[in-house]
Amino acid sequence: MVIGVTRIAIEIPSAHSLKEKRKVVKSVIDQVKHRFNVAIAEVDGHAQWQFAELGVACVSTSPQHADEMLRRVLQYIEEHLVEGYLLDYRTEVIHL
Repeated sequence: MVIGVTRIAIEIPSAHSLKEKRKVVKSVIDQVKHRFNVAIAEVDGHAQWQFAELGVACVSTSPQHADEMLRRVLQYIEEHLVEGYLLDYRTEVIHL
């Protein structure tokens, strides 16, 4: 079993309240869940208006497949995050 995980930091400069930030983050999470077969959630930055950190995880039988899936998720977020941008990310593939 192979588990791929990515931690994604995004900045949302247009958000001037937690409500505005939640709207953007919820939209990203819903789009990724709908398009890809991965788990995704906000994992840090809950109290900051213009910053969020998302965690994405997938399970596979192949490290190449897990890595490719996470790269596609990152690319999708970067292309569709119109109200913010990707600051940083860190990916890890774990073999169990």
